[in-house]
Amino acid sequence: MELEVRHLRVLCAIAESGSLHKAARKLGMSQPSLTTQLRRIENSLGAELFIRERTGCRPTPLGRSVLSRARPLLSGMAALVAEARAAADRADGPRLRIGSTASRALAGWLRRLRRRLPGTDITLHVDASANALLRATAAGRLDVAFVHEVEGCPLIVPDGLERRVLVEREPQFISMASDHPAAACEVVELADLAGDRWMVDPTVDGEWDGLRRVLGEAGIDPPVLQGDYLTAASLIAVGEAVAPCQPTADPRDDTVIRPLRDDPLAVRLLLFSRPGAREDGAGPPEGSAGAEVFADLEAAYREAALRAVDYRQWLTRHKSPLLHAPAA
Repeated sequence: MELEVRHLRVLCAIAESGSLHKAARKLGMSQPSLTTQLRRIENSLGAELFIRERTGCRPTPLGRSVLSRARPLLSGMAALVAEARAAADRADGPRLRIGSTASRALAGWLRRLRRRLPGTDITLHVDASANALLRATAAGRLDVAFVHEVEGCPLIVPDGLERRVLVEREPQFISMASDHPAAACEVVELADLAGDRWMVDPTVDGEWDGLRRVLGEAGIDPPVLQGDYLTAASLIAVGEAVAPCQPTADPRDDTVIRPLRDDPLAVRLLLFSRPGAREDGAGPPEGSAGAEVFADLEAAYREAALRAVDYRQWLTRHKSPLLHAPAA
């Protein structure tokens, strides 16, 4: 078997995820299929590239050597594809390709951008992995990336990206069933959730590590379920789990969202972009126009924040400047 680009992507995904299970989810394939693929790659090279352990996978010395050559090859291929697509699209007018982790601010941001940039082809790509969005931005597949960085779990930021801070510290609230004993509290204690199952999405960069750190510091060790947050919503509604959530989230009729005492869980909201606009019209607007794109995001986030009742109350208690800034 000859090595192909897709095989290099598999190796890098395993190295970055630290386990076959997480890498399989990231690549959109089953774990048995990924295991078979890895075995074929290793057989073609004649040696193991990863050591399988109970807690995950780590590269062997040969694996580290292969990865050091694979990563720049993948970056170069991504740049080649991005440049070729850009060249093919030059006649189609200006474009703005947005990447984002999930956020209630997205709808309002897109609405404002379309008003501000008429005639611009604005596209949106949502991904659970902030690091994947940053890599795509650096490679030229995206022009801007709106992401969140879990406190204590820094993102891997490629060289050459410009950063703007939207919110330095956004508290993460807790979603629970409306009949949960703690639902009647204005602010919830972590200890009151020690007996609950917690649900976390392992594909969200830093989410599990950040939660594990906070629970450990609180001296509690609840059972943790891993899955996407669409599944979590159904389990939360019937009292099978609780989960961290963005403070701007809208609760269902059968759930409530509450802040945690002292806000131990938090993220930083960031906007990354590639510097300047390119001749083909792709990329964020330069100068003051780029600042206005960020201002549109600020306004959209403020709108979403003030619309969420529990978050608005939290902002009031903390005398946040969000309460006094202009609406748009």
